[in-house]
Formats: sequence, structure tokens, C-alpha cells
Amino acid sequence: MWAKFKATYDRNHDTFRVEFLIVPAALLGLLLNHEFTVMEILWTFSIYLESVAIMPQLFMLSKTGEAETITAHYLFALGSYRALYLLNWIYRYYVEDFFDPIAIVAGIVQTVLYADFFYLYITRAKTQLLPLTAKSTLIEAVIVLSLSNSFH
Repeated sequence: MWAKFKATYDRNHDTFRVEFLIVPAALLGLLLNHEFTVMEILWTFSIYLESVAIMPQLFMLSKTGEAETITAHYLFALGSYRALYLLNWIYRYYVEDFFDPIAIVAGIVQTVLYADFFYLYITRAKTQLLPLTAKSTLIEAVIVLSLSNSFH
């Protein structure tokens, strides 16, 4: 992106350093790939980077403890998309005898990053927004706030 959407950008909370994602993804793309060609390295880099690209958003959620309803639903949709990819790889392995360790490992990493958010999102929807307790995590607070806004 070339510009920030100033109406929603919060400089005080946007402290995640993306170079901590980009540099390791680039190094992994150079070191762990199927074939040492420019296109393969770029594809592998994009797979590794995609697996951790949600970390700035999750970092912001945990730091602020709040999210707009649309953001919580969007994160849930992204997590669902990646979880369904895991089912696709299982299907392709058994039906087509296809196995791509780079894509599978990156997909598992991405799905694990969503796991806590995913679990809390679903349990909050099932329990119809039980009140927060002192033991509630920041992500639980985000989910309760976003779901309560969507049901009212």
C-alpha cells in the first residue's frame, strides 16, 4: 500500500516492525525452496510471508484490546479460509498423491496463529456473550466487544 487510510490509522498502537516478518521470509525463500530460480524464490517468499502477514493485525488487537465488528469477522473469515486450505491439501494428498511441504508447513503456521482467536470467537458466539471475567484474555475482550456490536 502506498498510503495509509488516515481515518482509521492509529500511530500510537502501530508499533509492529514488519521487517521482522519480511527479512526471515526472504531468507527462508532463498534457503528453502523447490528450485533456485527467481520465480520459485519469489513464490516461496510470498508463501512464507503470507503465513505470518496477519501478525501485525493480531498484535494490534492484543495491544489495544478492541476491534471493530468488521475486523473480527474479517479475521475469522481469513482463519476459515486457511483452515479450509488444510482440508484441500489432505484431499490432494489422498486423491492426487500431491504433497508440497513448503505450502503445508506455511499453512499450518498461519492456522496456528489464528487458533486462539478462532477458539475464542466461536465460544463467544456459542455462549451468546457471557460477561468477561478477571481471567479473560485481551483477545476474548476483542471478540466480546465485536460480537456484541454485531448483535445489537
